[in-house]
Amino acid sequence: MRFSEIIGQQEAKQRLIQTVKNQRISHAQLFLGKAGYGSLPLAIAYAQYISCKSKSENDACGNCPSCVKYQKLIHPDLHFVFPVATTKSVAKNPTSDKFIEKWREAFLENPYLQLSDWTKHLEIENKQVSINVVECNEIIKKLSLKPYESEYKVMLIWMPEKLHHAAAPKLLKILEEPPNKTLFLLVAEDAEQLIPTILSRLQMLKIARISDETLFNTLSSRFDLPQEKINNVVQLAEGNYANALKIIDKNETNEQHLEYFLNWMRMCFVIQKEGVMQELLQWVEETSRIGRENQKQFLAFALRICRECLLLNYGDEALVRLGANEVSSVSKFAPFVNSANAVELTEELNAAYTEIERNINAKILFLDLSLKIAKLIRKKPEEALSS
Repeated sequence: MRFSEIIGQQEAKQRLIQTVKNQRISHAQLFLGKAGYGSLPLAIAYAQYISCKSKSENDACGNCPSCVKYQKLIHPDLHFVFPVATTKSVAKNPTSDKFIEKWREAFLENPYLQLSDWTKHLEIENKQVSINVVECNEIIKKLSLKPYESEYKVMLIWMPEKLHHAAAPKLLKILEEPPNKTLFLLVAEDAEQLIPTILSRLQMLKIARISDETLFNTLSSRFDLPQEKINNVVQLAEGNYANALKIIDKNETNEQHLEYFLNWMRMCFVIQKEGVMQELLQWVEETSRIGRENQKQFLAFALRICRECLLLNYGDEALVRLGANEVSSVSKFAPFVNSANAVELTEELNAAYTEIERNINAKILFLDLSLKIAKLIRKKPEEALSS
């Protein structure tokens, strides 16, 4: 992966290049940003640039033996760690090495890989993935060896938020006392989910969202779509290329999510009517079976719709990031998200998202959430003024 292959991010690229030129390469770095912003390909491009034997001012050459191996993710001094879980073929002690071919396939197919894409690629959407103690022992073993071909050994850890708490002390120790010529590149989305003692050992590079102009130009060059359609995708993607791809490839999924969400809100609002509680219980049962990543995607979608409804009611329409069809569909629901309940609705949906990550019982969670929402969406703006 070369810097030239990455969408936008010129400022981040130049900062990374300067660390090499100035010989100020920190041994432990954190690339922090949404997967769709390009944090993972940036980390790999940085490692390739460091290792390149014929680098130019602004990029790796792409042709030297080191670059050829990096382009295929098979360089002997490049090591990957990522969240995994048991599968039919790996029944116990899952580690990254056991899934490395799958990892290469997934990244080379889509460098803007999201965690949900990875679990789908492994066909483990319903499992909780993690970076376990056995994995950290493997890290120590690999880094005890000298580099084979490059000046540095590179250990790239993707989604360190998934590090098991029992494995943390081992990783912390090697970060504090790294072997000579070892480079740790951690790629994360949420710094708050990282163990504080590990976070404090890392030099952070925040990866910004891709500008709308850059995203528009990229999509226009890669997809044969009407300009109006691309404009709509850019508006909804919020600077996230991975989101843009999903909107283009799975527009029907958004429509299904919206229909599913509005039906849920309808049931919550008329929950006291005869037969509705039974209908809601059936909805909870169905939702509990769609898998954790799909549940998280749905809740993230619900959060977005609530935000947009609030903007429709009180904000500048220019800030609303909804397609024309979505605006038409949510217009009747929008007034039910108001100053009396918007904060609480957001808090409850965010809390539910977090609980799913903690492996809570999905049936209990969605039933409890539905009952809370049933009360909240009945609140009117004047109640906020009187409270």
